[in-house]
Amino acid sequence: MSTTSLKIPEEVKQRAVAAAKQQGVTPHAFMVDAIRAAVASAEKRARFLADAIAARAEAIESGKGYAAEDVHAFLRARAQGKSVPKPRKKSWRA
Repeated sequence: MSTTSLKIPEEVKQRAVAAAKQQGVTPHAFMVDAIRAAVASAEKRARFLADAIAARAEAIESGKGYAAEDVHAFLRARAQGKSVPKPRKKSWRA
C-alpha cells in the first residue's frame, strides 16, 4: 500500500474524525472508505455516460427508438407485478 499526503481544511478533518468515531473506525479508515466511495461513484457515472452516448449513436444510426408511452405502459405493468413483453423499437424518422 502506498502513502499519500492529503491536506484538508481543519474543519473537514474534525468532521471526518467525529464521523469516524461515531462509526467505530479510525479516521484513516473513514477517509479511505470515503475516497473509495467517491471513486466508485465517479466510475459508475462515467459508465452511465458512455452507455448513454453509445445508445444515442445507435438510435441516430438506426433511426429507431422506444416510444415513451410504450415504455411507461411497460413500467406500470411491471410495477404491478404483471409479466409483459418489452416494448419494440419503432422508426422515429419521417
